[in-house]
Amino acid sequence: MHALIAITAIFFAFAPVSDSKAEFDPKFPALETVDFVDVQSYMGKWYEVARITQRFQRNCGASKAFYELDRRGRVEVTNSCQELNNPDHIQSASGLARIADPETNAKLKVSFVPIFRRLGWFSGNYWVIALDDNYQYAMVGEPTREFLWILSRTPVLEEHILEELYEYAQEVGYDISKLERTPEWQD
Repeated sequence: MHALIAITAIFFAFAPVSDSKAEFDPKFPALETVDFVDVQSYMGKWYEVARITQRFQRNCGASKAFYELDRRGRVEVTNSCQELNNPDHIQSASGLARIADPETNAKLKVSFVPIFRRLGWFSGNYWVIALDDNYQYAMVGEPTREFLWILSRTPVLEEHILEELYEYAQEVGYDISKLERTPEWQD
């Protein structure tokens, strides 16, 4: 029993803070998502090209994600990163995402907390705010502007596209000085 209480306390301490107020708080102007995401087209491997580094990514160099639909229509997520000083060592985290806005499929809630992820507890926002027509690159953020990832189907994204995404991120309220280029994935 004490172990369960300790584990629960740890989850509360490190779980993403609910940002539902951010959607309505005037200091966070509305963050628009893309009009529609074809979930099946979005599935598969994505390489991280740039990010606002989070505490859980501090020791990560190159990163990639793999998305796959489960039989219930939820998205199984596997994030992998090559350690910063040892690219041969891969760290992985598995999560589960559920579509929070079925009209657009552009807003998801993702949880990486093992015990609770099937219930959708301790989940964070994953909003697709830019997406190539052919699903070759995407930008993912959330209303507080604290999280941002630029993703590509290939380890390298053309410079002019990356610059356009940086400009768009700044236009919608992100501090792009916090954006860092992610090292290229080494197979």
